[in-house]
Amino acid sequence: MDNRHRLLFLEPGHFHAALTVRTPHPRVADELVVYAPDGPERRDFLALVGRFAHAWRVDVVDTHAPLRQLVADRRGDVVVLAGKNAGKARAIRSLHEAGFHVLADKPWLVRSDDVVDIRVSLGGGPLVAEIMTGRHDVAAAMLKHLVDARDVFGDFRPEAPAIELTSVHHLAKLVNGAPLRRPAWYFDTRVQGSGLADTPTHLVDRAQWLVDRRRPTAVPRLVSARVWPTVVPLAAFRAITGEAAFPPTLGDVVDGDTLRYSCNGELEITLADVTARLRCVWNVETPPDGGDTSVALARGTSADVRLEQSERTGYRRQLVVMPHGDRDHCADALREVLDGWRQAWPGVSLVADAQGGWEIAIPAGLDGGHETHFARVLDAFLTAVDAGQLPHGVAERTLAKYEVLAAAVGATLRE
Repeated sequence: MDNRHRLLFLEPGHFHAALTVRTPHPRVADELVVYAPDGPERRDFLALVGRFAHAWRVDVVDTHAPLRQLVADRRGDVVVLAGKNAGKARAIRSLHEAGFHVLADKPWLVRSDDVVDIRVSLGGGPLVAEIMTGRHDVAAAMLKHLVDARDVFGDFRPEAPAIELTSVHHLAKLVNGAPLRRPAWYFDTRVQGSGLADTPTHLVDRAQWLVDRRRPTAVPRLVSARVWPTVVPLAAFRAITGEAAFPPTLGDVVDGDTLRYSCNGELEITLADVTARLRCVWNVETPPDGGDTSVALARGTSADVRLEQSERTGYRRQLVVMPHGDRDHCADALREVLDGWRQAWPGVSLVADAQGGWEIAIPAGLDGGHETHFARVLDAFLTAVDAGQLPHGVAERTLAKYEVLAAAVGATLRE
């Protein structure tokens, strides 16, 4: 008897859906079932899956009522949902109430009132979880361990912000070695979500993660929020989407040959007495020999810890600890922490930093990169499904995150 899970893909309009099966999984059946009408999004999904090394068998159900047909057919127990964000919260709730486990890409929220459906979906019964990759990143996990090490970090500094997370992304990019095609609706914030509804879901989650050892009951509260646009030329829009012109639905944000895409966001939140400033920026083109950049900075009473990937670091991940006091004492504390990492993260070493701190040298190949994290998300979710429950606190943390994001979206809409 085959006890493997058959994955059902509902209207896969985002490449994250395909990346969950970039590699085979022993508990996933070789047949994938896709429910979607014909169109460029379905074709792009099938093309990307077809480029993976594993030869998946894909059965496509061509239907203009994919959600209704998926529920009626019941050909599997786990639904992967990554596509249009408008209506996603309602679709997740419908699948949950129909008895399916749901692994859904972020963001679940586009409108502030989407939180009502999210609250129901996380309230018990079949499991619902996000495709949230940040906690599967090795360097990010090391940052978390260093913040949790009191002899290294101390406690969060009372000066605001104690946490700063900044990420810069690019609308034109490569995925699995090929140019990514984005659907035209991706540029409609009523469908994709604004700069506060999308990527900040990762940033709020990272902030929650960094404080959960020291402030286990902390609930994020909104201090301030703002959004602003990236100007997208028509030529870039054509290259990214394959469309010849801006669609009429985007007319209110089009000015001649440019589009104002309100994809950038900044919010400040508190988690108990810890203030976090979170900022996400989208540029149009990836720079030559460059890529997405990010800086995660946690300010402690004994040391600051910074994880950075930018032009300054040569686009490699650089994890640095900057002590405020005795540098040698910090080094001794760091060596003790690293000794505990030897089995999980072999080859990690301590190197003096030119600015007076200590770099945690991470061997190349210890983390396979962002695209490999999606398989880890799927594995963690299937482990939870087989156990019959999510890990402790996941549902509550997810709901708290979306409640603060709903407050941010609502606040900026009222401006």
